[in-house]
Amino acid sequence: MIRLGYGPDEIYTRFAQKSFGLWESLFEESNSPNLLPRTGILWLARESDPYCEATLTTLRALNATCERLDHDELTRRYPQLELGPIAWGILEPDSGVLLARRAVRAVAAQARAEGVAYLEAAIVPPQETGHKLKSIKTTSGQELFAERFVFACGPWLPKLFPELLSGLIHVTRQEVFFFGVPPGNENFGVGTLPAWIDFNDLVYALPNIEGRGFKIAIDAHGPEFDPDTGERVASTSGLTAVREYLARRVPLLADAPVTETRVCQYENTSNGDFLIDRHPALENVWLAGGGSGHGFKHGPAVGEYVAEVMAGRGVPEPRFGFAAKEKVQERKVF
Repeated sequence: MIRLGYGPDEIYTRFAQKSFGLWESLFEESNSPNLLPRTGILWLARESDPYCEATLTTLRALNATCERLDHDELTRRYPQLELGPIAWGILEPDSGVLLARRAVRAVAAQARAEGVAYLEAAIVPPQETGHKLKSIKTTSGQELFAERFVFACGPWLPKLFPELLSGLIHVTRQEVFFFGVPPGNENFGVGTLPAWIDFNDLVYALPNIEGRGFKIAIDAHGPEFDPDTGERVASTSGLTAVREYLARRVPLLADAPVTETRVCQYENTSNGDFLIDRHPALENVWLAGGGSGHGFKHGPAVGEYVAEVMAGRGVPEPRFGFAAKEKVQERKVF
């Protein structure tokens, strides 16, 4: 599950707006169930909060539906939250949560229905000879030929191009926890509690969707992680940190039972911007990465952007290019 809301950055807000409509169109056209429940997104802000203030300014400038809620209104609407230092909030009622695993399956099924040859396989790092890439090979020995290639491989991208991307994309270990809600208690369900972000503590949470429980994660970057060999069992320290936060912000769930855990991975560039650019040595190869969960939820808009710039019809965004990438990790895009 990935929240599909906006932030203060205009580029990504526009991507989110476009992607939201395209996701819904896909689910409708493919006769898929609604995989984007409109839970709403709530930003929890401190008294002086430049990030949330900038978010509100961007939302209003782009005519996104939003509402500024003061402390008293937050208390009235969301008594299940202990606000503490929270002074106000931003509610985006039209935003929601994308059910990621099933959404990926819906995309693959629709692509096949439209004649796309879809192959599940792992590939070996491409052999960079000359100015073009002629083919790629799978780990089973199959060779695939094409005129142009796009590599959008998430946390595996640096492993395919280690010399080029070393230090440019950081893959980190991230823990996610689901907690059981009290039987018969509807205060944590969709329609009562939106997905929310406590940006100052780098925590996000989702309501109880499809009976899976209340989902919460600390959004700070974890340690470096190998997606092939990294340990996928959540840590005791991670659970302790989440419970400590729950005791402060959602005390009713402080001792709730854990129903699920996940160890996922982020893959971010130095500042969190996408990397979408032509390979500097291979003129028919494009790389798209560094976006982590944002890269997925913005996938429809990212796909359109990649297709346009590859065809020479779109204007490349300088922030997405190699020239803008650094090796010092200083996250600015969340």
